[in-house]
Amino acid sequence: MRGVILLFLAFTFSHAESFITKEEYAAGLYHNPRGVGCHLCHGEKGEGKLIARYRDKGENKIFAGKPIHKLSFREFYDKVNSRIIGMPRYYLTDTEIQTLYYYLHREEFKSAAQKPRKAQ
Repeated sequence: MRGVILLFLAFTFSHAESFITKEEYAAGLYHNPRGVGCHLCHGEKGEGKLIARYRDKGENKIFAGKPIHKLSFREFYDKVNSRIIGMPRYYLTDTEIQTLYYYLHREEFKSAAQKPRKAQ
């Protein structure tokens, strides 16, 4: 009986689908990587976002999240892993960084995947 149960569980788990899609995981990570979502400072599509206007020594200033949607993967990776004033330190894994980059460029990835390959 134990063997039948183990065989059933192995079969069930080998054919189980993920709980969430790649897009859902990427969106969740972008909106809450470690408590403070990227969208709060960088905008919903990574276009950048005004965070605050303030006066310092009589001068008008702004604090804004920079656009991140047009960065190359290397630039994106380096910026996420560097200490930037005003940006929380997330200590993301390489897979999480790749997933965030995918989130910002998902439409490009999808359209590239749909293009027919050139015959060689």
